[in-house]
Amino acid sequence: DGTKVYEIWGPLFFGSIQNFNSKFDIQNDPKNIEIDFIESRVSDHSGIESIENIIQKYTSVKKKVKLTHLSPECKVLLLKANPSIANSIEQSIDDPRYYVVTDLIDREV
Repeated sequence: DGTKVYEIWGPLFFGSIQNFNSKFDIQNDPKNIEIDFIESRVSDHSGIESIENIIQKYTSVKKKVKLTHLSPECKVLLLKANPSIANSIEQSIDDPRYYVVTDLIDREV
């Protein structure tokens, strides 16, 4: 369908946002963009701001951004920071879920 997919690898945080921002070619990309977070997690406020800025830049040139494969925790962080980002988040059964050992122990107690 002509959508350009950007796959993000590793955590998105203050130390990685420069590399994240340099991936995108806003002027030359097609009308539909997908940012796939299957191998990534948003780790701090810098990561959130970076995603917001990328969405804003694409929107300003009439392009649509879809965020895919965000974990539930990442979705919560993004939506708390900016509820309007919900328009860009795609829900999927394939969205990653991360568990911590204490989560499993708490269920057994």
